[in-house]
Order: sequence, then C-alpha cells, then structure tokens
Amino acid sequence: MKIFHSIKDFSSPKKTILTLGTFDGVHIGHKKILEKVIQNTRDDKYESLVLTFFPHPRMILQERSEIKLLNTMSEKIVLLEQLGIQNLVIHPFDEIFSRLTAEDFVRTVLVEQFKIHKIIIGYDHRFGRNRTADINNLIEFGEKYNFEVEQISAQEINAISVSSTKIRNAIQQGEMVLANKYLGYQYFLTGTVCKGKQLGRTIGFPTANLEIEEDYKLIPSRGVYIISSEINNQTVYGMMNIGVNPTVGEEQLSVEIHYLNFEGNLYDQKITVAIHQRIRNEEKFDSLTLLKEQIEKDKTQTLSYIARL
Repeated sequence: MKIFHSIKDFSSPKKTILTLGTFDGVHIGHKKILEKVIQNTRDDKYESLVLTFFPHPRMILQERSEIKLLNTMSEKIVLLEQLGIQNLVIHPFDEIFSRLTAEDFVRTVLVEQFKIHKIIIGYDHRFGRNRTADINNLIEFGEKYNFEVEQISAQEINAISVSSTKIRNAIQQGEMVLANKYLGYQYFLTGTVCKGKQLGRTIGFPTANLEIEEDYKLIPSRGVYIISSEINNQTVYGMMNIGVNPTVGEEQLSVEIHYLNFEGNLYDQKITVAIHQRIRNEEKFDSLTLLKEQIEKDKTQTLSYIARL
C-alpha cells in the first residue's frame, strides 16, 4: 500500500476508485464500503484509493472535543493494508480545509488530483463547507465532471447497525465481546514495554507495563481483561489490568500485562495486545495476599477461556 501524507502528494497513472472518511476502527460497516472499492479494481484498470484525515475533524471543529479514537494512525494503516487497499492519502485536517466548498472539493481534489473514475460512499455521507452537500449533490457533480457515484444503501448500512460511536461506548463500558463483534476483530492496544514499579514480581505475577504514546487512543474501562499478543511468532495469552492499583494506593493509570507460559525480556519492545474479554472490575483489596488470591482466580478463568478456543 502506498501512503501519501497530503492530497497534493498523490499521483497515479491510473484513474481511481475512491472512498473517503475517518474510518475510525475500520469496523464491519467500513469494510462493506472498502470491499466494494477493492472489487471495482480487480481488473487492474483502476487503483483503489482511500482518503482519510488527521487530526479527526471533530478535534478541529468542535470546541473542547475530547474524542478518543479506536485506532492510532499507524494501527489504521495496518488494518487498511490488510484489506488490500492500494493507496491511502492521510490529509492534515484544519479549518482552512474545512471551509472548502463541496464543488471546489470535488473539482480540485477528486477530479483534478485523484483522477476519479468512481466514488463509493454511504447514503448518509455529507461533505463540503459546514457539511451542507449530500449524496444527491455528489450525483449531480458526478454527471457534471464525468465520474460514477455508487452509494451504500440505507438497507445495507442498517442491516449491519454499527458505528464507531457504538463501539467506543461498548469499550468504555468494558463490553469487549460486543465491541469485537462490531469491529470484526479483537480491539487492540499498541505500545512500548517500559519499567513499572514491579509490584507484580513481589506476588509471583510479573507484568509488562505498556506505555501508549498516543493520548487520543481509547483505553477500555478499568478492570482485568483476557488478552493475547504475537511474541516471537507465537500467540501468547495473558491477563491485563487497566487501573491505578488501589490496593497499594497508586493514582496514575497504568496498563499492565501478565503473560502466561512466557519468559523473556520485553523491555523497550513495541507490542500489540488484542483484548478478548473482560473478567472483572478493578478492586481494592485489604492486603497483597488477598490481591494474589484474586489474581489466581483470574488466571483460572483465563486458562478456562483459552481451553475453549
């Protein structure tokens, strides 16, 4: 997949089949659109192109927006590449770009820069300054500038009944099984293993402390989760605690992972953690002994889950 960091950087000898949007989560609803784009390029006459934006438009246009995203940009790139998209344009979204009229956007970006043959879009997509243009305007522009418009119908979208907002809400409530169903894959965190306070070591459960660089990445609600990672080309399962370790009076949120049946040094390594399901809420225990007893129960539940896979 070729990646371009501005609309002006894009070039291709072929015309393009295009879709656009933030695609946060690259969930099963997004995939329906993206797969149609890919299907239209099977004969190699055209190239597939996804136009997305960073920062997320809500971060720029909505005052005090503290939206958390399902994917970091590097995660989104991986997901789009796995689907088979040939070209990705990540355009910096700012107020100047937001003021571009719908027709100016169509003419200068889609037609002149992207050499568009067809755009595939959801029936409810809105675009242009103040999001005033809709699918009907796009069809009119298609007739004027000689490109096709294929819309994903309300019936198709409603049959899936999923949105990035729904998924965010599920994750914020720790409902990982539901979130993963909507995503079509296990929600994951990507970060670097750094040194923590090594509390887990003292009770027989050493942990990898995950530092996530991007502050806009959505972290699930506090609690204990069943997870897995690909380490040294094999799947390693474990338990992840998201919280502040109230038993020992800490206040800073941390993400700590105890891997089962794994020994090795992960410090400074970048790892991806797939989250399968939530075991329980974060709890404060009266002693480290009681905490250890609970973690043993968590381990038993995790091993039971793994055995059923």
